[in-house]
Formats: sequence, structure tokens, C-alpha cells
Amino acid sequence: MTGPLRVGLVGYGLAGSVFHAPLIAATEDLVLDTVVTSAPERRQQARTAFPDIRFAASPDELWARAGELDLIVIASPNKTHVPLATAALEAGLPVVVDKPVAGTAAEARGLADLAEERGLLLSVFQNRRWDNDFLTLRALIERGELGDVQRFESRFERWRPQLKGGWRESGDPEEFGGLLYDLGSHVVDQALVLFGPATRVYAEADVRREGAEADDDTFIAITHAGGVRSHLYVSATAAQLGPRFRVLGSRAGYVKYGLDPQEAALREGARPGPGWGAEPDTSWGALGAGESPLTGGGTPVPSLPGDYPAYYAAVAAALRDGTPPPVTAREAAAALDVLEAARRSARDGVAVTL
Repeated sequence: MTGPLRVGLVGYGLAGSVFHAPLIAATEDLVLDTVVTSAPERRQQARTAFPDIRFAASPDELWARAGELDLIVIASPNKTHVPLATAALEAGLPVVVDKPVAGTAAEARGLADLAEERGLLLSVFQNRRWDNDFLTLRALIERGELGDVQRFESRFERWRPQLKGGWRESGDPEEFGGLLYDLGSHVVDQALVLFGPATRVYAEADVRREGAEADDDTFIAITHAGGVRSHLYVSATAAQLGPRFRVLGSRAGYVKYGLDPQEAALREGARPGPGWGAEPDTSWGALGAGESPLTGGGTPVPSLPGDYPAYYAAVAAALRDGTPPPVTAREAAAALDVLEAARRSARDGVAVTL
């Protein structure tokens, strides 16, 4: 491959326009070549942001000119991920798929098998591995500053009492809507990256808002093979937001409030550059033992800058140099094992052993 790697982006909704397109364009070795959307307003939005962009009305147009592209990014609704990724791989194209890569772990492993048979890259966009709070926590754990981690609490909570509509809130099983597969994909992935495989899963999933069809207030408890217990909360109905992380170890604990600033920056039209992903010291978490940080306990821990651009930089390196992709489909399948177990646990009121 010579010159920048040419990317075809399928979908220009929230995921495509806010996350993928700006991050692809910010990656030195990638160029956003084509966007697949038939909606006139979305085409105008994309052309305003990227004047040289080309358009396709359907993914089939991309497969027909596969030789002109080096990577396909799938940012379309969840139910389309598997068929579109399959078609792209069969057309000989490397693929990035937004999370969740599939509705089941078996489907994710089937895609991984196909990619390996074809010798093609297949990666899943788990951008929150590059959140500032996650990077900071991971560094604290690796340095041993918490001692042996015993309990990991992770919250991704919002206060959205009114429904927004769309497939993400649909109760149709084919849509894979609801928070379990949306925000749950992030918190479960982070827990598995930090603490390894799950052996037992318990979950509670509720539909709280009037007119809602899919879960909007969900709790997942994971017992990891190494003994750590993860308690994960995802909610659209949290009137008071808890800490993003509360991590308890044998030596100290780490508490962090607030969300990584990158998503808000991207939504506001900011683009990666100097100072990207940094947050003010008033938002830093605290490390300590014996007292709440809200009453002065603990020592502030400078947050490492968030780094969503690192994902696509690693994808480009994998395509150029054959290095491992930043997130594999088999890692995503392990997270889907947990999500499927959580759905079964919530439905049947039992803990599920993996």
C-alpha cells in the first residue's frame, strides 16, 4: 500500500459523524474516502466537514469497487453489523465494526474465523479503552498503588427521563437495543481488560421510563477468574450520578467522578490536536484509604489525557505493518459472552456460570 489508506465509512449517524469520521480524518495515515448514506441532510453534513468526500447510496457500491479502498468502517445500526462485516470481508476488505460487533458471541467468533481465513484485519471500536479515567486507573493498577484489587465499581449513568426514540430504544430483539448492549458493551469490556475472564455473571435489567421498550437501568455483577468482583451500572434514569469509578484494593482505593471529555468535545465539533483529551485538575480522581475524597480524603491523581486517536493509529499500523489490531473480534466475543449471560440472568433471576 502506498499513500494514505483509503477508508469507506458505512453510516453517518451519531457513531459515524461524531466518532468515526473525525478520528479517521485526524489519523495521519488514513483518509476518509467515501461515506455510505442516502440521506440528503447527512450528505450535506458530511460534505461540509469533509469537502472532498465521495458518497455511495449503499454498501454494495463499496464492494463493487473494493480495489479502490483499504478499510471499511461499519457505523450503522447494530442489526446490520454482522451482514455488512461479512460482505466486506468476502469482498476482500479489512473491517472495523462499531460495538457491539454482533448480537451473540457465536456470531462474533464466526466473523473472527472468516477474517482469519481471508487473512484480513477485523477490529471492534471499543474507544473507551482510551478514556482518560480508564488509562489512569490502568496505570495505577500496573504500578501496584492499589495493592490487590478486590472490588471494581464502574458507572456509566445519565439522567434522560424522556425517550429520544430510534432503534437504540427499540424493544425489537433484532435491533439489540437497550443499555445492556450499548453502554454495557463499554463497561464489560473495560472490566475484562483490567481483570481478566469472567466466571460468573448476575444481572438486573429494568425498563423504567414510560413508553420505553428496552432496558434503561441495568446492573451487572461479574466474578472474575482472578477473584476480583466487578459491579457495573448503566442507566438513563439516574437522578443523582455516582462515581465513574470506585476501585477498592488491599492498600488503597481510587475514586473518580465525571466522564472523559473526548465525546463532549467531538460532539461540539472539536478535533484532536494539542491538549486533546486533557481535563482540569478539578476533575481528577483521588487515591487513598480510610476516608471519602468528598470529605478531603485521598491524594489527587492527575488524569492521563484521553486518547481516542490512538485507536485508528493502531488500526493503520496493523494494516501497514501487520501488528495486532487494537481490539480483536475474539476479545469482543468474550464481552458478548458476559452480555448474553447478563441478559439470561436478568430474565431468569439467576446467576450464570461461564
